[in-house]
Amino acid sequence: MSRLCELTGKGPQVGHNVSHANNKTKRRFLPNLNAVTMMSDALGRSFRLRVSAHGLRTVDHRGGLDAFLAGADDAALSPRALRIKREIAKAGQTPAA
Repeated sequence: MSRLCELTGKGPQVGHNVSHANNKTKRRFLPNLNAVTMMSDALGRSFRLRVSAHGLRTVDHRGGLDAFLAGADDAALSPRALRIKREIAKAGQTPAA
């Protein structure tokens, strides 16, 4: 399973462990991923996603999953999140009278 946030696209970064003697060895900084269940108001369903702690705060700040996905860049979203975004957009469309 890849270590990518499904909503923000945040992934591992690389850096160094630096010793007291200033020796540097490579290391990875992994994102703080959590498996969470998020509710979509438009669809009335819940979705289980792996989201970073920063992504959770962002979703909360923007007013929920529907509002976050409406303004999210498609390139950063996982295929599952992109499918949810399309379902929400389809549910939001009303037929012209």
